[in-house]
Amino acid sequence: MLKQTRRSFLKNTLAAAATITIAGTKSTGRVLGANDALRIGVAGLHGRGGSHVSAYLRIPGVDITYLIDPDSRTFASKLSQIEKKNGNKPKTVTDVRHALEDKNLDVISIATPNHWHSLMTIWACQAGKDVYVEKPCSHNVHEGRIAVETARKYQRIVQHGTQSRSNSTWARVAEIVKSGKLGKLLVSRGLCYKPRGSIGMKPNSSPPPEIDFSLWLGPAGDRPFHANLVHYNWHWFWDFGNGDIGNQGVHQMDIARWMIPDAALPKSVISLGGRFGYTDQGETPNTQIAVFDYGRTQLIFEVRGLLTEKYQDEKIGNILQLEAGIIAGGKFYPKGSKKSEPLPSVAGNGQRGPGGDNFGNFVAAVRSRKPSHLNADILEGHLSSALCHLANISYRLGESVPFNGPSRAFAANPDAQETFARMEQHLAQGNNLKLEYTTFRLGRRLAIDAKTESFINDPDANKLLTRNYRKPFVVPEKVG
Repeated sequence: MLKQTRRSFLKNTLAAAATITIAGTKSTGRVLGANDALRIGVAGLHGRGGSHVSAYLRIPGVDITYLIDPDSRTFASKLSQIEKKNGNKPKTVTDVRHALEDKNLDVISIATPNHWHSLMTIWACQAGKDVYVEKPCSHNVHEGRIAVETARKYQRIVQHGTQSRSNSTWARVAEIVKSGKLGKLLVSRGLCYKPRGSIGMKPNSSPPPEIDFSLWLGPAGDRPFHANLVHYNWHWFWDFGNGDIGNQGVHQMDIARWMIPDAALPKSVISLGGRFGYTDQGETPNTQIAVFDYGRTQLIFEVRGLLTEKYQDEKIGNILQLEAGIIAGGKFYPKGSKKSEPLPSVAGNGQRGPGGDNFGNFVAAVRSRKPSHLNADILEGHLSSALCHLANISYRLGESVPFNGPSRAFAANPDAQETFARMEQHLAQGNNLKLEYTTFRLGRRLAIDAKTESFINDPDANKLLTRNYRKPFVVPEKVG
């Protein structure tokens, strides 16, 4: 750990940020010329972090100058990969604050566990760095909003890792829906049907000597180490992850919200489900339904972690139910027909920002200094991530109820009832669960004030919009 205190760190980074010019990228205020190499530090190297490294190695004029991870075992393979491609050897640090002190560093690219995403984004913006942050950009709603406000205050370019925002096909579908050529959008549905086996039970133990486990915990509360946390299964623990709705699911959640014209946060949310099929150490549901009320449109999201059949020929995807028919898999099926027809033409034709894919688009926006060039701006990432958090808050505040026919929570909502009935069939017939002896968690229906990003008259739910942060890894209440 660094010897400087959190207070001295903030003092230094705020002072550095004060020297930023709008046309510059560094905390020194130096303008980045067209031929200057963009210096990037990749934070979080296991799994998705490897994709970050590979992506930047393909982009001309980009140098990876830092590798950052509290587990030093992750460095060797990435160093070898970078040296083989570019001939340079990045610095390796376990604490991101070491990298943020370097005024020659332009960008932090974040692929850490979820509970670090917002705080690292905030620190990087304060230090005058631009940011690429993986999905979800936050572990809770509050810190996501603070990340947005910090990016705006320090005039940073911050891209969110929902790659479909750089996909011209989905952009064109969004334009078609907004045009009204297929009538009103009734249901925007996201699917995350991704088999997840049992993670078993791992006893508490001493962490491997190569891991700074206190640094890995960061904003989360102290707890003993066990092998189900590092490196992947943290996704299924509330202190670190957000379940599959906030893992794979946030991609499809983002598309589902994008397809609803001008959608931010909904009027209400209700979620239900459970962790079925096995008993293990995981805490998050492996089966979940969430229903969001957007007025004329509802967003329905489904998570299935057990073996399942496709729905509308989709497993990980999006289905749009419009007055004129269904869009699924990029195809339009008129109402009552199983034969697809071409999608109608629209003027915009799915135009996206410069640079190609999400990483290329980010680099192009860093060079142009135009946030409008971003395909997946941090605000869009915050809103879509927030939907995952809102659903989980409803679920966590729920009660255990028996499977006894369509849930009373979905009365007078045929689309939600149909979704629940398919979930029952999936569990009973597809996975041999005896539902007469099984309960599920029925979440609390929560009314939402979209303007304040809070719940209406529900103190218990509002407490879960943030967390108790472990010093010095604290997300502020407000941007100073």
